[in-house]
Amino acid sequence: METIRLGQNGPAVTPLCIGTWAWGDKLFWNYGSDYDVNQLREAFKAALEAGTTFFDTAEIYGFGQSEEFLAQFLQQTTQPVQIATKFAPFPWRFTGQSVSDALTDSLKRLQLQKVPLYQVHWPFTFLLSQETLMNTLADEVQRGRIEAVGVSNYSAEQMREAHELLARRGVHLAVNQVRYSLITRQIETNGILDTAKELGVTILAYSPLAQGLLSGKYSADNTETPTGARRIDPRFSKDGLRKLEPVLSLLRQIGAKRDHTPAQVALNWLIAQGNVIPIAGAKTAAQVKQNAGALGWKLSEDEFTQLDLATRS
Repeated sequence: METIRLGQNGPAVTPLCIGTWAWGDKLFWNYGSDYDVNQLREAFKAALEAGTTFFDTAEIYGFGQSEEFLAQFLQQTTQPVQIATKFAPFPWRFTGQSVSDALTDSLKRLQLQKVPLYQVHWPFTFLLSQETLMNTLADEVQRGRIEAVGVSNYSAEQMREAHELLARRGVHLAVNQVRYSLITRQIETNGILDTAKELGVTILAYSPLAQGLLSGKYSADNTETPTGARRIDPRFSKDGLRKLEPVLSLLRQIGAKRDHTPAQVALNWLIAQGNVIPIAGAKTAAQVKQNAGALGWKLSEDEFTQLDLATRS
């Protein structure tokens, strides 16, 4: 399996990451209703079988349960697996010690001595200064409990500040995890993508299928009814889906030519950029296999350009 390095000198990981927000989460994903730990275990196994060994989690996913599930599944394999997790800068965390304590708790839940990637979940840190936060993360790199440091949802300016603070300690900022897909391309115009390239920071793209809009599952003509948050998202309305139809049609067209699904084409478009790793959420083995179909092939320059032009705002 081809690998990509996180940042300038971070760990090498697979070019597709499995997102585990839904693992144990009941608030947004209804864990325990139409899927449970058995489906998640099979999804984990399917990922390893497909050679996709990079997983993204966070301490707030399922209030720690996502990390605990990963620990449980890790005990059942000898295959090397790369885990990324995240620190939540809650208002009551305003000291360096609170950052270290949160990392300790995540490591306990994961049953690991260190994590390949530790990320700050959002940039607003209340009373915790970025200087204290980044210095503590640099300390943890030196202690050996973190291999690489990342941020999430940071603007270009915030990413540059984090990079500079870490660089003073001899640590490179490895990633910025942001929303990015064929139809969510703000990072190309707000400076995030250009700054990431300049600084050697890898982009981890969450919601790479735009909550399923690019999967081909929804269209203005079918009877599939959006559920949950999608129900109030105007993009999933009949009008929204009609506007998106030219893009979906192109994804289907390219997919049919290459014997791949629209979702696999959309994920491959991100992977083809070289410094972007999509995080594709999965709750079942079938979803993992579907996502893994984005690997092992590459869009032609012409196909990439067609998709690029069709989705530029």
